[in-house]
Amino acid sequence: MKFKTSILIVIIGLLPLVMVLGNSMLIPILPLMEEELNISPLQVGFLLSVFSILAAVVIPIVGFLSDRFGRKKLVLISLGFVMIGSIVTIVAGQGVAHPFEWVLLGRVLQGIGAGGTAPLAMALVGDLFEGSERSKSLGALEVFNGIGKVVSPFIGAIAALFFWYSAFYIYFIISLAAFLGIYYSISTVDQEKNNESLTKYRKMLVVVIKKQAKWLFPLAFLGAIGLFLLFGLLVFLSFEIERIYQINGIFKGIVFTIPLGALTFVSYWTGKNIGSDHIYMKQLLLLGSMLLSGALVFLIFFHNLQALIFGLTLASAGLGFVLPCVNTLITSSVSGKERGLIVSLYAMIRFLGVAFGPIFFSLWMEEVVDMFVKAALLIILSSLWMIAALKLKPLLKTLTSRLN
Repeated sequence: MKFKTSILIVIIGLLPLVMVLGNSMLIPILPLMEEELNISPLQVGFLLSVFSILAAVVIPIVGFLSDRFGRKKLVLISLGFVMIGSIVTIVAGQGVAHPFEWVLLGRVLQGIGAGGTAPLAMALVGDLFEGSERSKSLGALEVFNGIGKVVSPFIGAIAALFFWYSAFYIYFIISLAAFLGIYYSISTVDQEKNNESLTKYRKMLVVVIKKQAKWLFPLAFLGAIGLFLLFGLLVFLSFEIERIYQINGIFKGIVFTIPLGALTFVSYWTGKNIGSDHIYMKQLLLLGSMLLSGALVFLIFFHNLQALIFGLTLASAGLGFVLPCVNTLITSSVSGKERGLIVSLYAMIRFLGVAFGPIFFSLWMEEVVDMFVKAALLIILSSLWMIAALKLKPLLKTLTSRLN
């Protein structure tokens, strides 16, 4: 039974991997795509952003539909969109006229599909497992998520050694493996069906937002800004190390694993140690915000290659403290139907952060110092909003005195 459970978790674990690979795998090959498609850095950034924007919009819709029609069916449909989108992007590399438009269409389809992968993976685990088995399985999904973040730029860099659209072959294969695994390994999912109308669902969402807005939006905004900065800085790093420092290929992929590895390790450590201690979570939330702010202030004054990697790694570590604490505080502070609504809303806000980072940093990176000033102001202001909303001034004083 344990062996079958492990196999099932591996199969479901491919779903968050599909979501992560959708953007992270392309980051190292953005300059190559710019050259091969003859487009601007802003258009390249938009190819990342459109994926996340569509995923963000689709997440709450897929959550609603899966409650009515079943998780398995929605997961398979979502993976179908990802695979069709991958085929369209592969066709773009076959010498068609207007290849950018083909890639853009493919990315739209991939984004629509990806919106139903990671969120429904958590829902599937919730339906299939109970008690300690459920918490262990959710932890395993985070491991897959982390592994995806670390290895995806490396995979993308290796794929780019062949041709610019090689990464989409890999994306198709992983999506197909997830599709076949889910189709054959999960026969039925025991879930409580929700037959409420869309109008009633929308009204419930409005009521929940009004009720929880004071603490929800500062936390969600902090998480979204953290991801906005992470993906924006990764795009900047991709162009910087290739054009200024002439680093590409496998070594370029290795460079990306340093900050993303720090994010994964710290996220894993934080998730493992916070338990249900809300005071400890808030302390780590403050620590992570301070590390993020400090790293970006540092990068205003020092932004050669070594400083850039160090600053981005420090910022990623800070985000590793922030995200698990925000996730846990949001999911554990509400219950029942409210939890599903709040988590969907939070996931949407997070993905909007991922979506707009590449666009804004593509515009900002022509003035590097100004870019880091804007980035530092964003994280400082969002941290102050969170501190004020959660009334964390006493904790901030305690933490500052300990650090001193």
